[in-house]
Amino acid sequence: MPPSEQFDADAPPGLDAARRLLLLADPALSRVEEVAGPLPWRTRPRGFPGLLRAICGQMISDRAATAIWLRLAALPGALTPEGLLRLDDAALCGTAGLSRPKAAHARALALAVVERRLRPEELPGMSDAEALAHLTAIPGLGRWTAQVHLLFAEGREDIFPEGDLALAAGLAHFRGLPARPPPRELVRLAEAWAPHRSLAARLLWHWWRHASYPPALLRPPG
Repeated sequence: MPPSEQFDADAPPGLDAARRLLLLADPALSRVEEVAGPLPWRTRPRGFPGLLRAICGQMISDRAATAIWLRLAALPGALTPEGLLRLDDAALCGTAGLSRPKAAHARALALAVVERRLRPEELPGMSDAEALAHLTAIPGLGRWTAQVHLLFAEGREDIFPEGDLALAAGLAHFRGLPARPPPRELVRLAEAWAPHRSLAARLLWHWWRHASYPPALLRPPG
């Protein structure tokens, strides 16, 4: 699997403490792992490849995004900004399967890194708000894309991508709500989980994957 997608990675050392604090705030969340099994830890690397993987996932299912990502990552040079800028639409759209808007987003990302308008290596020194602003200043990197990158690649502990449809579906299913809550309501509901909203999001995604797919389909692609 390309280095920008890793399942069952080593969990961070503070995970157990964060889980205890989160479950003190909302004991009901303990049901997630009781029913769905241990939470698999999923990470992406910092920098350009991780942001490129996040672009692949815009507005489509994770399974579809992973299929596109595997084809994209196999293209020579695609995981460096300079190399990606040398790839034409036949490679990005035809071979990898990116839509034309996503190919444009990928090129905008690569150009921003080359021109130093985007400096991913500086993200660890920024607050969550500063990091979101730095990322979303680049065309094609919207709030959801930036949040997903900060959660999975940067390991931020208090990120909750309120625009994520699977996250909304997972919460609705977990709590027995009649419909997916809209983003503003998700933000309100997630306030109770601060400052561990990233872990809460991971648990709800885990719940939704368990509810949506037979166990045989839950194994990560290898």
